[in-house]
Amino acid sequence: MPSADELKATGGPRPVADRLPAPRGSRLARVLLRLAGWQLVFDGVPARQGILIAYPHTSNWDFVVGMLAKWGLGLHVAFWGKDSLFRIPVFGAWLRWLGGIPVDRFNAQGIVSDMVARFRQARQSDDFLWLALAPEGTRRYQDHWRSGFYQVAVQAEVPLGVAFFDYGRKRVGVQGYLQLSGSRETDLAAISSAYDGVVGRHPDLAAPIALKGPR
Repeated sequence: MPSADELKATGGPRPVADRLPAPRGSRLARVLLRLAGWQLVFDGVPARQGILIAYPHTSNWDFVVGMLAKWGLGLHVAFWGKDSLFRIPVFGAWLRWLGGIPVDRFNAQGIVSDMVARFRQARQSDDFLWLALAPEGTRRYQDHWRSGFYQVAVQAEVPLGVAFFDYGRKRVGVQGYLQLSGSRETDLAAISSAYDGVVGRHPDLAAPIALKGPR
């Protein structure tokens, strides 16, 4: 797999076509999605480590649809959550069981360096580690995406999965993977192109695909 520096030198990100065998997910979850009118889109992941960004995140219903999709796919993914939530008795344990990783949102660089280290360790030990997150960081309108996912994907050199909630066509899943180059302009152009036509539950709350944060 080429490094971010090599991809940057060649002009941008590249699609990742490789796929590992897709796991067997919950038939009940798939049935519930189908009964609700949703189509599940997924053909496996390309590696044992990577990041999924789920966009657009504009409604609390995204969590319900997303968890059903996760169980339907049989894909065990980790996610970031406010550290205070993990200190709540029972609820915190449930979040950890779901794959939650407590983070201090006031220490963005610490989150990034910790996650990069986790990915490097997982690669060395061949552990399965996929991190799923909403790049906006909130369902309220923002004029940018947070840059944490991008920094982690580039520094850890893991593929980025384009996950989506398309309420217009009632489709949820992952529609491709990119190996990022570290060139923000070209990387974001490729990500933006992958989300063409995707409509959130509340389209006016969808953040523009633009990063804010240290380069």
